[in-house]
Amino acid sequence: MEQEQNNQKQNNYVSREENNFPEIVPPAPVEKAKPLKFLFVSLESLSGDLAWQLTREGHQVKAYIKEKGDVDVYSGFMEKVEDWQPYVDESDIIIFDDVEFGEIAENLRKKGKLVIGGSVYTDELEMNRGFGQTEMKKYGINILPQCHFSNYDEAIEFIKNNPARYVYKPSGNIPSSGKSLLFLGQEEDGNDLLELLNQNKDVWQKKAQAFQLQKYVSGVEVGIGAFFNGKDFIYPINVNFEHKRLFPGDLGPFVGEMGTLLFWSKPNTLFKSTLEKMRPALVQSGYIGYIDINCIVNGRGIYPLEFTSRFGYPLLQIQLEGITVPAGEWLSKLARGEDFELKTKRGFQMGVRILVPSYFASSKESPKTMEFYRDLPILFKKSNSNWDGIHIEDVKLEKGVCRIAGTSGCLLVVTGSGFTLSEVRKQVYTRIKNIMVQDMFYRTDIGLRWLEDSDKLQAWGYLQ
Repeated sequence: MEQEQNNQKQNNYVSREENNFPEIVPPAPVEKAKPLKFLFVSLESLSGDLAWQLTREGHQVKAYIKEKGDVDVYSGFMEKVEDWQPYVDESDIIIFDDVEFGEIAENLRKKGKLVIGGSVYTDELEMNRGFGQTEMKKYGINILPQCHFSNYDEAIEFIKNNPARYVYKPSGNIPSSGKSLLFLGQEEDGNDLLELLNQNKDVWQKKAQAFQLQKYVSGVEVGIGAFFNGKDFIYPINVNFEHKRLFPGDLGPFVGEMGTLLFWSKPNTLFKSTLEKMRPALVQSGYIGYIDINCIVNGRGIYPLEFTSRFGYPLLQIQLEGITVPAGEWLSKLARGEDFELKTKRGFQMGVRILVPSYFASSKESPKTMEFYRDLPILFKKSNSNWDGIHIEDVKLEKGVCRIAGTSGCLLVVTGSGFTLSEVRKQVYTRIKNIMVQDMFYRTDIGLRWLEDSDKLQAWGYLQ
């Protein structure tokens, strides 16, 4: 009903000019230190919100995006370039915001460049699930039983001979559009996954040539992450609770992330049992950036599932809500390998992702749907010229008006902060109600799992 009312209000809206809305413009630069030159290198449009934050602080930013469908994303927010390599020498700090850049990042570090993101080792940790699990075990981290395959017929035979409840996870750097390939089995004998593999093996073989079958375990899903300066972790650590399914109530396909509740913490049992044990390997690899281990925990133990050895999305946008120092300052210290304390807000931060139906469309199969939503305005009922709690994804800025760009259908991440769950949820969803986009949708239950999960985590002693 609320969505229908929002749509009706949008239909009554004519234009920004006719309603005399003020132009939405970035605030004046707030960074006092000498401006730095940042170069962002991306496969997809992922880290634009961080890049935009740096431009707002007065830094010079150039952004390269390889994906051709993202050609208009971030236009008006920052300077984009068609090739990143000519700008390496002049850049103070280079940021690789995804995996697959590890070897390039290492070579640039050897030449004396300040680089955030990427090493050959950490790329392999995330992209090769089998390698990631082997390394966890090597460094004394408890892992779940699992098998790794590149042949679907072999996986089918394995389940027949070893009936159990499994989780299917593709390996490699899966693009945003392929996140729903993950399948969580429901039947204790594995027959649902078995049937799915039989029916889809020819299709899945093309989309995920390597994959993992992991033994299912029930419990609380939680991520433990921290920034790493090449020598040690930067504290506080980050404890986060992702909502990966598309619809409220954890229904629908896995889509990467629809929203997250997080808080910053001193090192706790979860961190000491998992990520902290990887310190020697990260030092040896020379990694500088953010790293996270996603886990399932219950009263019997902590079971790490996978690495994210890069910024998370939209986790990064939500973390920016809680970091109280200018981005240019902490990124510079991180890139230089300095030991420092990251200043963060107390309490909770939360973010909710705003999407439109082109999220489900394909430029090849549904070009009309894709083009229908491209360029539509993103408006505010009440002026929000400072963009408080509004973080960008696939959008652009034209004459002060924010518009839909690219092909992903992911528009904004709306964030908030508060000392209690009810406080942070009220702030976030109040900000969302101020946004007007045709056919926008989002999850309405982000963070509510904490009411039950917190009691369990406290009882099990994992947050101490």
